[in-house]
Amino acid sequence: MELEVIPAGPEHRPLLRQLLELYRYDFSELDHSDVDDQGFYGYRWLETYWSEPERHPFLFTVDGHPAGFALVRTGKVTEMAEFFVLRKYRGQGIGTKAARWVFALFPGKWLVSQVPGNAVATRFWRAGIPVPFDEQRLESGEVRQAFTVVSER
Repeated sequence: MELEVIPAGPEHRPLLRQLLELYRYDFSELDHSDVDDQGFYGYRWLETYWSEPERHPFLFTVDGHPAGFALVRTGKVTEMAEFFVLRKYRGQGIGTKAARWVFALFPGKWLVSQVPGNAVATRFWRAGIPVPFDEQRLESGEVRQAFTVVSER
């Protein structure tokens, strides 16, 4: 299986919007969100990924097929805002490879967070972060890993 991580341009907006629907559907078990009157969850920050320079959307493909995405926010600390791998590709190392690819694009301080109750995501990030990290559990139950990615250049 050949993984490719590509910057998502405006032409990828419909694909990313659809993948975000699947992501939000999976997430609804944790955040108990509902669809709107048209049956969509929506993602209110989607358009900002093409209008704000600190936001960076990426798509993952496996053998040319859409497999997931990462939404990254840069600043003093780079954050993995959203990260998703289609169920078909989970448990095969695709997510770990994609995450590490994205980390390498933005050397410096990073923060990855998991919502309360998302133990699967916490296990994934603990195994997938390629460098030592500090982990914190907030009073809200949110888990955060902070780490620094060093440039390979």
